[in-house]
Amino acid sequence: MTSIALTDGQYSVIYNILSFGLISMLATTVFTLVAQSRVLPKYRGALIMSSMVTFIAAYHYWRIFNSFNESFVDGKIMVGTAKGTFNEGYRYVDWILTVPLLLVEVIAVLALAKAAASSLINRLVPAAAAMIALGYPGELSSDTNTKIIWGVLSTLPFLYILYVLFVELSKSLDRQPAGVAATVGRLRMLLIATWGVYPIAYLLPIIDAAGAASAEAFVNRQIGYTLADVAAKCVFGLTIYKIAKMKSVAEGMKEDA
Repeated sequence: MTSIALTDGQYSVIYNILSFGLISMLATTVFTLVAQSRVLPKYRGALIMSSMVTFIAAYHYWRIFNSFNESFVDGKIMVGTAKGTFNEGYRYVDWILTVPLLLVEVIAVLALAKAAASSLINRLVPAAAAMIALGYPGELSSDTNTKIIWGVLSTLPFLYILYVLFVELSKSLDRQPAGVAATVGRLRMLLIATWGVYPIAYLLPIIDAAGAASAEAFVNRQIGYTLADVAAKCVFGLTIYKIAKMKSVAEGMKEDA
């Protein structure tokens, strides 16, 4: 268990960023549920998964928000896994559920042949789960070497996911409607850009001379994780909706439907 002293300003920053994360997830959940009637039935499964991702994330942001308030006493926040401490484990529970679903969203919205879709899902989902599971022990540890070891191990399935998304998935984009392949390309870049924030936030206690006990590192980590979550789940989900809409229009659905 670690005690970190926060100034009033630092407390307000974390309070507000967690609030922003929570309302962003809730708003995107509502939108993707309501927007299902605007795409063809075959693409609604992707929007349902997007709603599931942001709903799961909203629940965990609510738990993170409460955990933060309950663990802040007398100007200090207690970080750990015991009752009454701020527990980063909520984020990892969220990620191990939502990250595989994010990848399945991409496959679902492209409506690939069953064999191709199954092949991609069977490779991406286990790799995504392994990436998150391997990062968690390093997050809990206060030892620099332990953090580095688990961080490197977590990077291996991440690199494999990138290979599948950029090499294997590219083979399936030639038959997509005009503009869809380009949008999927931007979607993959969004994934890399947002996922790239997580290792940076993960490494902040290592980079910072004071380590995990540094208030600045703690604040920056919460900001980095939350902004990356919003981009990787909310912006990602809205892009999935855009692809579903483009494909629906290309297949004859009226744009104002």
